[in-house]
Amino acid sequence: MTASSAQQVPHAGAVRWWLIVVAALIAVMVLVGGATRLTESGLSIVEWKPVTGTLPPLNEAQWAQAFEGYKAIPQYRELNAGMSLAEFKTIFWWEWSHRLLGRVIGAVYLLPFLYFLWRGAFGAELKRRLWLIFALAGCRARSAGGWSRRACHNGPRCPSIGWRRI
Repeated sequence: MTASSAQQVPHAGAVRWWLIVVAALIAVMVLVGGATRLTESGLSIVEWKPVTGTLPPLNEAQWAQAFEGYKAIPQYRELNAGMSLAEFKTIFWWEWSHRLLGRVIGAVYLLPFLYFLWRGAFGAELKRRLWLIFALAGCRARSAGGWSRRACHNGPRCPSIGWRRI
């Protein structure tokens, strides 16, 4: 057994469980994303604040402000005109949960990844693949949120995001 493989063996189980947890969270993300899509909730949060947008509205004034922002986009006018604040809160929570889960997945991937890198738990090939996954996921998260919303909110008519963009 080489020194390199001897170092990796103690971390193999932890790395395996970490990747299983990440995969399970991604499966949950697909389910929440599907529910978000089916309830047409995907544009209910009109601002794209990846870091500071973690907190939902905390009082009635903030809820009213979020609802007014939603009323300004084509999706409200074309699909949900006349929606009540209570109905808005329902679709808001689907979209908020979807975004929060994305942030959780990012943290659950990144923090252990950095720890395992520091501890030398990966071989060269696995390290390369995990960096690639991180880069692709980061690009996807950035483009899905910002690009889709800009395209739809600034467009003349876009009550929902096309499935090809998702």
